[in-house]
Amino acid sequence: MTDFPENARLATAALRDLFDPTPLQRNDHLSARYGAEIWLKREDLTPVRSYKLRGAFTAMRKVRSHQPGQGHFVCASAGNHAQGMAFACRHFGVQGTIFMPVTTPQQKIDKTRAFGGDKVQIVLTGDYFDQTLASAQTFCAQAGAHFLAPFDDEDVILGQASVAVEMLEQLGRAPDLVVLPVGGGGLAAGVTSYLREVVPQVEFRFVEPLGGASLMAALQAGEPVTLKRVNSFVDGAAVARIGARTFARLAWASPDQVLLAPEDRICGTMLEMLNVEGIVLEPAGALSVDVLPLLAEGIAGKTVVCVTSGGNFDFERLPEVKERAQRFAGLKKYFILRMPQRPGALREFLEMLGPDDDIARFEYLKKSARNFGSVLIGIETRQADSFGRLTAQLDAAGFAYRDITDDEALAEFLI
Repeated sequence: MTDFPENARLATAALRDLFDPTPLQRNDHLSARYGAEIWLKREDLTPVRSYKLRGAFTAMRKVRSHQPGQGHFVCASAGNHAQGMAFACRHFGVQGTIFMPVTTPQQKIDKTRAFGGDKVQIVLTGDYFDQTLASAQTFCAQAGAHFLAPFDDEDVILGQASVAVEMLEQLGRAPDLVVLPVGGGGLAAGVTSYLREVVPQVEFRFVEPLGGASLMAALQAGEPVTLKRVNSFVDGAAVARIGARTFARLAWASPDQVLLAPEDRICGTMLEMLNVEGIVLEPAGALSVDVLPLLAEGIAGKTVVCVTSGGNFDFERLPEVKERAQRFAGLKKYFILRMPQRPGALREFLEMLGPDDDIARFEYLKKSARNFGSVLIGIETRQADSFGRLTAQLDAAGFAYRDITDDEALAEFLI
């Protein structure tokens, strides 16, 4: 690894053929809140709105230097890696075949095709990513193409290290702390490999979505392990198994350096960055900012760099993001209410609501008995403690109810 810093600087210089360094911006809003120098490394502002272009370009450039005749690349991705590879294919004038699950949103398909133009062919196959990946690898072997891995590749890792090269040049000094999102580990492996050699005093924190903590699991086990279940909401970082090569570069870390971000809390961070700062972040892109409250006591007076890794957010998801943020903040709840089938019962319930309470959902599910009916009701409020007052009134009036806000099974079917 002794040549890694120099190779990272060379890779960074080569990237200037594609785009200028992404901004490193001091964020006044966050700096004032935490009494620290909070800087955002804006990877959401690359040409493909994520850092993935760095690794794809670097790996493709390396392959073409060693195998000049290789003009066909293959990947399996439904997101940022696909877009990064498509952009690189058009730049180098090579053919790219990108395999995506059939469930991939049309917006992502269209963006990938726009970046790659006539150099990219998109193949939709498989309901799940594992099926898509298997099809891509089979095709790649048959076509004699080069498979471009999304993270578990030394040249991809080297390309992602360019984030750290730019960061130090722009800041002009070493930060005290760098906060990095982790999915497959390519970004974290590249940035830490560079900074630990060049400025070893820098500290690191890693952030994973609660429903996809593959680095945490690997550090605890001492080797990569496959998670039994992954929550796909943070699609840019929801990885069931961290890469073998990326983990080899991250195995020095301690589990207590890894912070887990609940998916619903991330939604609140996304909304705050959008509404307050006008910064559009995808769920994975908001991870590093989301954990700042957990670090607040230790970062006062320090220089902290948060890598905002991507901004490919489909605004059709905004209602879901708002909903999840409200639920996490305790400002929205769902109940199944057993409503007496008698005159005045509904009015009696409505009179229990406060001036800041609003009914967002009201649906009769069924009559569970001759004199009762089950109602699904969603309530929004401005103060979370309003629900304590409401449930106390329901109890006093003898209404039977069940809070299903955090019941994943029921919520999936009813909400």
